[in-house]
Amino acid sequence: MNKVFLIGRLTRDPELRYTGSNIPVATFSLAVNRTFANQSGEREADFINIVVWRKQAENVKNYLSQGSQVAIDGRIQTRSYDDQEGKKRYVTEVVADNVEFLGTKSSNQNNNNNNHNENSEPTPYDFANEQQDSMQQTTNIDSNPFADFGSSIEISDDELPF
Repeated sequence: MNKVFLIGRLTRDPELRYTGSNIPVATFSLAVNRTFANQSGEREADFINIVVWRKQAENVKNYLSQGSQVAIDGRIQTRSYDDQEGKKRYVTEVVADNVEFLGTKSSNQNNNNNNHNENSEPTPYDFANEQQDSMQQTTNIDSNPFADFGSSIEISDDELPF
């Protein structure tokens, strides 16, 4: 099985090209943080080349830029080619089947600025207002929900399930 799941940030703007048969293909590099720190206590990142095809390639080019956060699922692909000097070069990349847009660099910076502002306190979630809002959307309990069905409803004991 060849399946990859990644969450990271674009290190550069996506590049969009078209093949000879006019199929769109976008490439970009994704920085993915490692889950552990190095000997200096710093967290490092891996830089992974991503390839996206067809309509999703155009969407990536139109809506993502350097710093955007994405989740990707796809597969690892290795290929080789001969460079201009005739040397064989090998490339390992992820061919994305699905790209989920998670956020932009600017939205992340805005959230960090809002969360780290010394003069502001975090806003507590107001459950009382939510409860009051939901109660206003419910039916009035004083009204008769069966008013449109006649004056009485007759049910025999045989019809009761208990």
